[in-house]
Amino acid sequence: MCLFWWSRASPYVSRLDRAEARHLHPARGMRSYASIKGHPLHPMLINYPFAFLTGAFAFGLAARAARRGDLQLVSDRLVPAGLVAGIAAASAGIADYINSVPPKSSARERATKHGLLNSTAMTLFAASWLMRRRRTGRTAALALQGMGTAVMTAAGWMGGTLVYRNQIGVDHRYARAGKWQENAIDHPASLALVAKTSPLKVDQMELVHAGDQRIVVARTETGVLAFDDRCTHKGGPLSDGVLICGTVQCPWHGSQFDVETGAVKCGPARQKIRTYPVEV
Repeated sequence: MCLFWWSRASPYVSRLDRAEARHLHPARGMRSYASIKGHPLHPMLINYPFAFLTGAFAFGLAARAARRGDLQLVSDRLVPAGLVAGIAAASAGIADYINSVPPKSSARERATKHGLLNSTAMTLFAASWLMRRRRTGRTAALALQGMGTAVMTAAGWMGGTLVYRNQIGVDHRYARAGKWQENAIDHPASLALVAKTSPLKVDQMELVHAGDQRIVVARTETGVLAFDDRCTHKGGPLSDGVLICGTVQCPWHGSQFDVETGAVKCGPARQKIRTYPVEV
């Protein structure tokens, strides 16, 4: 067992009894929370609303050009199908937004914009469908669908950045990293965390939630260490990075930190990370 101390007021507080420390329990993982056997649901589901809604716009254009009612009927049927599929995809996306995207990070800002743009696109398509149902403003309804398609494309670009640059939902475990481990403490005001470090081998890490703080417990060649999970550059999750020879590397932009001192060993980060005293 190891005991490391933290406080919002001071990086070091007086010793507490081990009996007073609350034990940790399993928490929601950094990987996609809405998943099946580790496979995220959001990227699986998002294909359907994108295909249905852009298809509705395409069929609407074709119906307008060819003056064919059957093509317009297909367009009118695809919109509600796309809206229903969009709600299903959004549900999985919201779960990942709450549980997987690191707080106070560039990814959180990007994910927020991604969600707002997709919501706007859904609203535009819903408005066009209502106009078609009321048989008013056919040209305006088609224009709304065109706008919705453009907005949805921009949202998709941001979603791709979240996956390929911020690596949200990506399992990129390095050699000897072991199985992903994450825990949370019950009481946000607790001043002590107790973590079972016996499963941790050298160069392995565990993410611990302590109130609104995210702290990494890691084992190096010199012993057990604790440090902030947040990279000081753009807020990337260090617990999801690589730990080798006492150096942790952020998975987003490659900043490297000494896990004993918190010092920056390689940029683009300029500010050191906070470390915590550990008692084994």
